Amino acid sequence: MAITISEKTLNDLEFDTILQRIETFCVSDLGRKASQNIKPFLSKEVLFSELKKVDEYLTSFANDNRIPNHSFDDISKEISLLDIENSYLIPEGFLKVLNISETVNEQLKFLKKFKEIYPILFQHSQEVEYTTMHIDSIKKIITSFGEVDDKASQNLKLIRKEITRTRSQINESFSRALSKFHSAGYLDDIRESVVENQRVLAVTSMHRRKVKGSLLGTSKTGGITYIAPHATLQYTRELENLIFEEKQEVILILKTLTDELRIFKPLLVQYQTYLTDLDLVGAKAKYAHQID
Repeated sequence: MAITISEKTLNDLEFDTILQRIETFCVSDLGRKASQNIKPFLSKEVLFSELKKVDEYLTSFANDNRIPNHSFDDISKEISLLDIENSYLIPEGFLKVLNISETVNEQLKFLKKFKEIYPILFQHSQEVEYTTMHIDSIKKIITSFGEVDDKASQNLKLIRKEITRTRSQINESFSRALSKFHSAGYLDDIRESVVENQRVLAVTSMHRRKVKGSLLGTSKTGGITYIAPHATLQYTRELENLIFEEKQEVILILKTLTDELRIFKPLLVQYQTYLTDLDLVGAKAKYAHQID
């Protein structure tokens, strides 16, 4: 016969107050959320198993083999995207997946190494699969700065090389125009400015017809006309086309990588559940340590 505890008894025991204390010791948002859903155990077997996990974690505070950091970002959004056809994760999402996967693997290796000290935590960790397949795939494509690596595809490498070359041509052609029209006395003292994210010549309005290019505005007084020199316009249009091509290639790469990750969705769910549970165990142990 199952034993139940009434709400009145829980209130008398200030159970909610204890949970609020435990919440403060959690290192993840999911752990904090889960801490508020803790209910009394109805099975002695489960209760003692959980108490042993907390006790083992508590002993780690007093020995030289402290349990590694297990904070993690919530990847629920990334996991849900894996169920949507043609969807893809952004680089930041892949880094979150990478972080949680490496964090779990670190825990698994640690607990295997010190299984004699933490037998119950080790036994619990054995339910989680250790693999680096998806980690290796992500690292080949996404840099630690959250960008798609140039080497992710040959096409992307070529496009980015062209972007660098075209930007150099824009700067060189602009510098030539700046020098030419400054020498001719057509420019204001400030010589240049930035309008709509591009460098422009600050031409005195009385000379604006002498400078070929695209007029992008004037100063508040009307004394200066901002002109993108004709020499740079061709390169600027070429750069815009290359940036569009780069964006399309990056999306294609991210979609391909996301497709490779889809088969690991159950594993990622398991990882997040495991770390959330470990977060709760750690929070209970920290609370126990505080109240001695």
